[in-house]
Amino acid sequence: MSLLVVGLSHRSAPVSVLERAALVADARSKLLHDTLATEPAAEAAVLATCNRIELYADVDKFHAGVAELSTLLARHTGIGLEELTPYLYVHYEDRAVHHLFSVACGLDSMVVGEGQILGQIKDALALGQELHTAGRLLNDLFQQALRVGKRAHSETGIDKAGQSLVTFGLEQLADGAPVQEWARGKRALVIGAGSMSSLAAATLARSGVAELAVANRTLERAERLAAALTEPGGPGAAAGLTATAVPMADVPAELAQADIVVSCTGATGLVLTVESVLSALTERLAATAEDVRGRSAADAQAQGVRGRSAADVESQDVRAGAGDARGASDAGPRAAERGAAGGGAHGGQGPQDAACPLGLTDGARRAAPLLHLLDLAMPRDVDAAAHRVEYVRLVDIESLAEASADAPMAADVDRVRTIVADEVEAFGAAQRAAHITPTVVALRTMAADLVASEISRLDGRLPDLDDKERAEITQTVRRVVDKLLHAPTVRVKQLAATPGGAGYADALRELFDLDPQAVAAVSRADTRSDRQNTARERA
Repeated sequence: MSLLVVGLSHRSAPVSVLERAALVADARSKLLHDTLATEPAAEAAVLATCNRIELYADVDKFHAGVAELSTLLARHTGIGLEELTPYLYVHYEDRAVHHLFSVACGLDSMVVGEGQILGQIKDALALGQELHTAGRLLNDLFQQALRVGKRAHSETGIDKAGQSLVTFGLEQLADGAPVQEWARGKRALVIGAGSMSSLAAATLARSGVAELAVANRTLERAERLAAALTEPGGPGAAAGLTATAVPMADVPAELAQADIVVSCTGATGLVLTVESVLSALTERLAATAEDVRGRSAADAQAQGVRGRSAADVESQDVRAGAGDARGASDAGPRAAERGAAGGGAHGGQGPQDAACPLGLTDGARRAAPLLHLLDLAMPRDVDAAAHRVEYVRLVDIESLAEASADAPMAADVDRVRTIVADEVEAFGAAQRAAHITPTVVALRTMAADLVASEISRLDGRLPDLDDKERAEITQTVRRVVDKLLHAPTVRVKQLAATPGGAGYADALRELFDLDPQAVAAVSRADTRSDRQNTARERA
């Protein structure tokens, strides 16, 4: 086994780099084909999620493999190799197995213990099988990783510590309040209809939102998701949820009515710009002028706008803030967020502070959010400048990474680590034992050919033997050969399963003068059989 993984994740790279490195579905397929076209790689699989991109390969040369896989990742992500290299990590052989098993158990997730990664690993394997880039090693590896992940979740309490990214994100949006109490009765908008968006919609439905709209570029998929939420037994059926599907063109109108928005699409550009957020707030504030009437006298006098209503003040301020917020966004995502924590305390520099386009006074707290945005996409769907808009609370991948850094670890995490260590050892032993199997098969085939040859010679020397006598002699010779080979072949498999046991296959070939091509032929036959079995399973 020469398993190699080269990748980057939220643990090795900032979100800004992960965002640029995100791979769409077509890019993943092209990356796999290009990996197999290189000399060092015989198999390939890519695991791409919102917070990791990892390329797995079976290689015959370590250093050449690392160089080639790193170059391929740089080429397909569009990031220069020199810029990307400091963020890459490399794992080889047993360390690579340990890494994937840890990922499958949620130990390497942004939210420790989350189970959604299992579906993403399954998707990575399915793509490798579909494109025929995953052979025996990667099929065995990824299938075992799925089993290890399921074992960790069933045998330990890792689920108590772990949550899905959706649940964790909603908890951050609720800002300390119980999600079910916070979400109850609200109107939600989910943008996208993929696995993450579907999970978000189901979670919101179970949390008690009163209305939920699903927007997607393919309206049919949005309609299926909306129907699944309210059908008998669906997550929103018991609570009487109203779920509708809307085209993407209706997102601006839905945004003006929504209390909670979750976005997770595969778009390469922004889905919600800061202008669209400001426009929705303008409409929202104008429609709910009575809710902000309490600010009218003091705010109007402070801003020298006597005679205008609170709604006028807020509406104009929201529109005027677009330019300053956009300026902050253009300066970069981190600059747009500097000094504001998505709805927390803010130390402004006065009414004209460019970081606070809505005129917060020095030391004042931001107003209670009217619009809660959860951006789970990579690259981001929501303009980072929305962090700076009053009445908006935005939680995105970057803020989730910061919040999860201090999240408590479950006591069962140690138990999961033990499971991973045991499973890595067992997987390595199985792979080493499998490595010698073609040699053992070739040895037994050679022995069977020798028996057949000698029986044929016996027929020439003793032509008067009847069929019963010939069968008895043949069976006796075969039994002798089988008994002679049984102990050494069983023992060599046991030895091959131990660390450093790969050399026993070579020793066996030398001792019995086995034809290397015969061994290779057995390996090719096994590979073809594996592919046929995979095809039957998928059918």
